Order: sequence, then structure tokens, then C-alpha cells
Amino acid sequence: MKLTVIGGGGFRIPQLFSALGDELAPIRVTDLHLHDVQPERLDTIRKILDHLAPGLARPPRVTTGTDLDAAVTGANFIFSAMRIGGIDGRIADERTALDLGVLGQETVGPGGLAYALRTVPVVTRLAERVRDLAPEAWLINFTNPAGLVTETMRRILGDRVIGICDTPIGLMRRATRAAGAAPDRVEFDYVGLNHLGWLRSLSVDGVDRLPGILASDDSLTGIEEARLMGFDWIRTIGALPNEYLYYYYFTREATARIRSGTETRGEYLKRQQDRFYAESRGAGPAETLEMWQAALRDREFSYMAESRAEADRDARLSEDVEDGGYQRVAIELMTALSGGSPATMILNVGNRGNVAGLPDEAVIEVPCRVDAAGVHPQRVAEVAGDMLGLMQQVKAAEQLTLEASLHRDARLAWRGIAAHPLVDSVAVARQLFDAYRERIPGVRAVFD
Repeated sequence: MKLTVIGGGGFRIPQLFSALGDELAPIRVTDLHLHDVQPERLDTIRKILDHLAPGLARPPRVTTGTDLDAAVTGANFIFSAMRIGGIDGRIADERTALDLGVLGQETVGPGGLAYALRTVPVVTRLAERVRDLAPEAWLINFTNPAGLVTETMRRILGDRVIGICDTPIGLMRRATRAAGAAPDRVEFDYVGLNHLGWLRSLSVDGVDRLPGILASDDSLTGIEEARLMGFDWIRTIGALPNEYLYYYYFTREATARIRSGTETRGEYLKRQQDRFYAESRGAGPAETLEMWQAALRDREFSYMAESRAEADRDARLSEDVEDGGYQRVAIELMTALSGGSPATMILNVGNRGNVAGLPDEAVIEVPCRVDAAGVHPQRVAEVAGDMLGLMQQVKAAEQLTLEASLHRDARLAWRGIAAHPLVDSVAVARQLFDAYRERIPGVRAVFD
């Protein structure tokens, strides 16, 4: 079985490789092809993988390259894990918004829309090459903003594109642990968009345990999302929100904390990654692995640091940083689709009437049953009021942005940014679009 990773020079590839090569891995990948447009990063990651391989029970054979057609041809599964515009693009996404007094975040708000504007053309081309060269392959999308990007590629590949994210799975693990239940004994209702969703029930043996979790300070203390947003607010909405809803519920506080920091998340990652890749060039395999492990730990424990008080910004609990992440979700999905153990997962899929009030083609994030026959979204309870309203606003902004990029329409891009609930002025929306167009080559290329 061949697995191709588009964006194979990414920082998390060693985690994926180790999981695939583990003796207990539920799926056998014989060939792992890493595609990237930066060969020097492929070389660094390859050095780490070669050092890890002797310690693994059945490591896949690794190949690397920069040719997209060669990467796609013959693949059974394709992971899309690109960052179009690189880390400099992310910094511009964040800083441009902050300069105008708007939340600056990679996937939420105008930064996410700018990211999408330059990403849509690239993932469209990827989907077209998969359609032509590997029509039977499953394309699993991690590329952010994941919901919008998945929706783009589904226009070409339909149900063979599935978007994944590890944040709802992490929330589920924490809630299930709080309920004192085994994961295979729970039934749940989760609904939303990528980076915008809520766990609304968690039943064990037919009894909803979520109200009891919400009522217990001890239970909520073990749930990172509850600590981020406050127990009172969690109890007020009667649900456990995805951690990214912090940016919607506490926009003013999040923006102030990011602006008061010495650097944005993107700037922190650039400083860290530049140092790692520079130092790794002259280092041996073992030393490179040690540097990678240290850098990864710093990334994990400082994740969403702006959501915490200054004294606690690097103080996530160890149980918040669980082994798994994207690679665990992706391998579970691949296993089920390949005929292994069926799984219930939270995935980004087409709406098709599941959430009334959203278009059928809209990509939403809901529980799905996955088996060899494909992905089967579960029906969710009715979504209404403020939750539906927020989903509708964000989805409208996403779809306007998608159309703007596909049709190279600057007016639609402005309208999409103005439609987002985190942008409070049409005039500021125009300033944001003009600034993104000026500062980010990938955005400028779409409209020039």
C-alpha cells in the first residue's frame, strides 16, 4: 500500500512514520512517499526517519520528491498537509489583522480567509491530478483551513475527500475520561464546522452523562476546553465547545493578549523552525532527532498560549498533550476504509441536509461511521439559535471566499471578509483584503 503525503517536509512526519512502523499499527503501509516543494526540508525529515527506522518493527519504505504527478500516481491514500505561503504567509495572516485591531489567528477570522484565498487554487490542482492519476485513492485533508479546503476538493473528487482534525477527537477523549467510560461504550452528539463545534451529549448505556460532567468542578478541571473558557460559560451553553471557539467567545481578550505578546504564534514557529532546520544541517541523525523532539515538545505545550494568562502560557497539563494527534486520527481512518476495524470518528464531510439551514454542499464536522464501504455521517440533533447562527455566518464567509478565489473576484473576497463575524466593519474588511493582497504574494497572484 502506498501512502503519499503532500507537504512531506512538515514537522510532524516523524510521528506519522513511527506510528506506521509500530508493531501494533492496525494497517500495513509498505511505501511512504513524501512530496514537498522544499527539498532541503525533505532531506532533514528523511535524516530523522532513517535514524528511527531500525528501531521500528515494520517501517515503510520511504521515498521523497518534488514532482506532484509522481507522488500521486499509484497512491492508495493521499494526505494533503500543505502550508501555502509557508510560515511567512502565516505571519502576514496574523499581523495584518492585528495591525487593524482584528483577531489575528491562522485559521479563525480574516487570517484564515487570507490563507484560503491563496490555498484554493493549489488544492484545486491537487484534486484534479488525483482525479486524473489516482481516481481510486482516498484523499485525507489536513490542510488548513480544513473545512473550506475540503469543500473545495470535494467539488472535484466528491466523497473520496475527507477532512480531519484532531481537536474534536481530543475533546472527546477528555470528556470520555471525565465520564469514566471506555471509548467504545459512549454515544455522542457533536456538531459544527472545522474549528467551530460543540459536544452536546455523551451517553453511556443510554444515559447522558454530559450534564453531570458540566455540574462537577472536578470533572471540568480535567477538560482543557472548560479551563480555557470558564466553567460558568460552559454551564451556560450546556455543551463542551471546541477549543477554537475561545476566539469567538472571548474575541476581545484573545486579540488583546496576542497584541500584547512579544511575537505571534507564527513568529514563534518561524523562529523555532528556522533554528531547527539551520542547526540540523550540520548535525548527525541522533542529534537531529533530539533537537526535533525538543522542538516538538515546546510546540505542544505552548499551543494556544494566547488563551491562557501570561504566567500559564506554557503550562498545559500533560494529559492535554496526549500521544496521537493527526497521525492517530488518519491511521484510524485509513484502517477502517481499508477493511479493518470500523470506527466512529468526527470528520469533515458534506452536509446533505444534516444541519438544516446550511447548504447541502457545505462541509460540516459531525460524527461518522467509517468502514470499507466508505464514510457514513450520522444524523445529529437539531441545531438552532446562537449555534446555528454562528455556523451560518462563518460558512457564508467561507463560501464567498472559496468563490472569490476560484473566480478571481476581488469584490467577492472583500464581501467574504466582511461577512465574517470577527470583522466588525466593512471598511476594515476592505483594508484587510487590500493589505493581504499587497503583503502576501499568493493572495496577490490570485487577483492580479
